[in-house]
Amino acid sequence: MPSQDDAPTELLLAVGSGNFHKVEEIAAALSGIAGPRGLKIRVLGKSAFPPGPEPLETGATFAENAQIKALSYAGLAAQLPPEKRPFWVLADDSGLSVDALGGAPGVRSARYAGENATDGDNNALLLRNLAQVPQPERGAEFVCSLCLVLVSPKADQPHTVVLEAEGRCRGMILPAQRGSGGFGYDPLFLVPSLGKTFAELSTDEKNALSHRGRALQALRERLPQVLAKLQENP
Repeated sequence: MPSQDDAPTELLLAVGSGNFHKVEEIAAALSGIAGPRGLKIRVLGKSAFPPGPEPLETGATFAENAQIKALSYAGLAAQLPPEKRPFWVLADDSGLSVDALGGAPGVRSARYAGENATDGDNNALLLRNLAQVPQPERGAEFVCSLCLVLVSPKADQPHTVVLEAEGRCRGMILPAQRGSGGFGYDPLFLVPSLGKTFAELSTDEKNALSHRGRALQALRERLPQVLAKLQENP
């Protein structure tokens, strides 16, 4: 990093996801974080990256896929000129694991009904597969794994995994959708303690208890220390 006198006031963090809702959630969760001398984080979406192939999510776990995606997008970011290059890349892999289905859809949550499946397709298949499962046995868990990578400015140096975090949220799968907010499986995922689905929660309510909200909170708690070290060792 530059010396203290000409150091930047913000670091660019690009999110490796084309899902606008995810980027919004991440930006909201990381807003207000600052280092000891006011160094802040500005969150960018997928448009910050140059064109390139989509990462192949070949991992067996959410954590493996998050790292695959983060390192892949860091490779794209490294191709940008210095003034446009993100300092960090953040990627997540998240999904739904249903007890009665042996953990499915799991890492294939976004592609449960096929490679080009819509949220509606995935929700419909989930309901069909649970049609004979009584409500008390429809327990499920949302899982989110995050991976933050430092983009190497030099082609001969590897990108560095800086932080990893995970969040989980238990709930139940309803027999029909409820609510108009959220995305993915949110309209089917009931939070028993609130009596609401994710799709019925406000953004603040969801961020406070969702799998992604909890993973982001873990990341948020550790980022100020990372910023402090950056400023101590420019």
